Amino acid sequence: MMSPADKPRQTAASGAALKGPKILAVASGKGGVGKTWFSVTLAHGLSRMGQKVLLFDADLGLANVDIQLGLMPQRDLGGVIGGRLSLAQAKIHYEDGNFDIIAGRSGSGSLATLPSNRLQSLGNELVTLSESYDRVVMDLGAGLDRTVRILAARAGQIVVVTTAEPTSLTDAYAFVKVAHQNDPNCNIQIVVNSADSANDGRKTYETLRKATMNFLKFEPALLGIIRRDRKVIESIRNQSPILSRFPSAQASTDMEAIVDKLL
Repeated sequence: MMSPADKPRQTAASGAALKGPKILAVASGKGGVGKTWFSVTLAHGLSRMGQKVLLFDADLGLANVDIQLGLMPQRDLGGVIGGRLSLAQAKIHYEDGNFDIIAGRSGSGSLATLPSNRLQSLGNELVTLSESYDRVVMDLGAGLDRTVRILAARAGQIVVVTTAEPTSLTDAYAFVKVAHQNDPNCNIQIVVNSADSANDGRKTYETLRKATMNFLKFEPALLGIIRRDRKVIESIRNQSPILSRFPSAQASTDMEAIVDKLL
């Protein structure tokens, strides 16, 4: 039975839009920071801890969750957009990671051209589906387009992935600004990826924290730091989750610490 905190709720910022407390949106502002790898590994890590998890690939146009895992799904979000499937019917089970996936549709701009009311309806359906899971990890597209903003508004928690690169920090700040303005009560946390060391990762976070405090009067919390690790590239190249392929790698250790913190 759901507790009151787990039930979908409406927010003033999104009008009649439902918000799913169990939905965790992974955003970046900028592409190329390891957002999808983080989403896949987070879903796997949560599943390994006994959570029932759904990974929702909302990065249409550049959808690559299935590619990173070596999957060729017969059902994907394209069928939902085309009206042939419900979200629940589009999900597949990833046996090796023991979690469910709703794959995106790489190379398709369909989601970006959907009318806002259709996007809102899709968001409502995702919130309803999230009630069947302990956690839904939603891999958002990079940037701040309409699709990203509407879907991010459905999440009870947003994790913004950044690196030390100035453009990544600038775009991460822009995403935090928009998300915070849309919903001042939203739980926004930061993950610093590909840090040269834990200390360098903390310095990167401090740069972003000071900017948000100075200009937004708001401080997103640090969820974790993932150190640079060649095993990440090897696991992606082999289309295998790093927690299974290289469980003792430092990136795996850092991800497990993030999962522990979330739980």
